[in-house]
Amino acid sequence: MPLNTPGLEFLLAVGRLYGVDEDRLFDHAQRLLELFDLADKAEAAIRSYSTGQRKKIGICSALITDAPIMILDEPFSGGLDSSALRALQHILKYLADRDDVTVVMAVPVPELVEDLADRIAVIKDGRVVACATADGLREQVSVDGSLSDVLETFVHEDVNKVDRYFQGESK
Repeated sequence: MPLNTPGLEFLLAVGRLYGVDEDRLFDHAQRLLELFDLADKAEAAIRSYSTGQRKKIGICSALITDAPIMILDEPFSGGLDSSALRALQHILKYLADRDDVTVVMAVPVPELVEDLADRIAVIKDGRVVACATADGLREQVSVDGSLSDVLETFVHEDVNKVDRYFQGESK
């Protein structure tokens, strides 16, 4: 991300790079800046943005593309405030419900995407060990609890490491 570039200019450049129609582009950029509380920073250089604001402008740059496939690496992390988290969840839910858009996300907290995901892939040691709906994963391991409880079953060795850590603690 070019840190000397103002946020609005950056979004417009990304939109043009992806061929977003000029008649739509400026309005789309303005709406994204408003949605993520960046409108007052639109003309400011990105270098003046806080960590959370930089994350927001990065998300806006992905959304402005209107790409039919979006691959997001931990979109809910990186200093987003609760308002931005909620807005992002709503946008991703809207996109996920569309037939012409595919959203793939890597997330460390499964509950963040349970309501968004059609399918959830569990990756351990770089390999997909399960892939199903949230309920399908629950059925595979016979766990009715939270999605975190379900995933704990797939990565059981990691839980054993935690148990071993506490066993070594003196009382």
